[in-house]
Amino acid sequence: MATLSDVAARAGVSVSAVSRVLSDAPSARVSAATRQRIHEAARELGYRPNFAARALKSARTNVIGLVVPDVTNAIFAELMRGVEEEALRRGNMVLIARTEGMPDGEDTIPRLIGEGRVDGVLLQVGDAMRAEDMRALVEAPLPLVFINSIHPDHVGSVTLEDARGIRIATEHLIGLGHRRIGFVGGLPRSDSGQRREAGFRAAMADAGLEVAGELVTRLGYEPKQGGAAMAALAALEEPPTAIVVANVNAAHGALLEARRLGLGVPQDLSIVAMHDAWTAANAWPPLTTVRMPLAELGRRAVEDLLQRIETGVLADHVVREPAPELVIRESTAAPRR
Repeated sequence: MATLSDVAARAGVSVSAVSRVLSDAPSARVSAATRQRIHEAARELGYRPNFAARALKSARTNVIGLVVPDVTNAIFAELMRGVEEEALRRGNMVLIARTEGMPDGEDTIPRLIGEGRVDGVLLQVGDAMRAEDMRALVEAPLPLVFINSIHPDHVGSVTLEDARGIRIATEHLIGLGHRRIGFVGGLPRSDSGQRREAGFRAAMADAGLEVAGELVTRLGYEPKQGGAAMAALAALEEPPTAIVVANVNAAHGALLEARRLGLGVPQDLSIVAMHDAWTAANAWPPLTTVRMPLAELGRRAVEDLLQRIETGVLADHVVREPAPELVIRESTAAPRR
């Protein structure tokens, strides 16, 4: 098995330089050419770091925790890709835990915090996250970064341009000629839901369109809740000709309920959703969505968490690039005259 000394000899540098570069240490002040030469030498020799020895020396596990509501969520796949790619690039592994649907009495979060399994935690808050788990994470000395949510008592979050994404979705419907547009939002306590509703209202106001209170629902992001919102909007004396759904998972529930009610999509009702996923492209009709930079969100979250672990510096950031992108499919069309 190749050693640091072998890599150093192959690259023509010191062992300490190899150690700093391969561990991505902030103190690794070497040229780009030298860094590339070290990585090429490591690949050629098949060098693999001894993480057990590194952990003993640095008092770190080189493992970060990713806590999400539900690992089966289609949106999670793209976020996870960004988290894992950046973590591996920085010499870390990812341990995944979920917070919803766990058996009563399960103490996953306290164990994650208290047993020294991870150096820090990335947290994606779900609607049904237990208050005691949230409190345990926020009050723990473990470095913590919130993913697309903000906690009033904690500095350290990475969020998306939620308002901008929903504005793009709303402007798409307005551009098609829709004027009576409904909004299927998150729960009232959801800060991402609040940002998305603000984006919807801003786009409508800029177009000079009224948002009647009956056209706004705040039931949540899950398919079942999207279906309930669709049923409520369809039951109005004057239902909307189009809806903006704040989450693609809820949009699937809305689409299913629309079909159950005998509504043609997009003939009778246009639907556009926030977030893109493989499920959107494979629905019938395929859903028009706004693709958000979820992979970049994951990468930036890892970057900020490792910066907190290594330097103690933590801040709140908004991921602005790549910009939100409208993906037009068959679920939106001009309203019937």
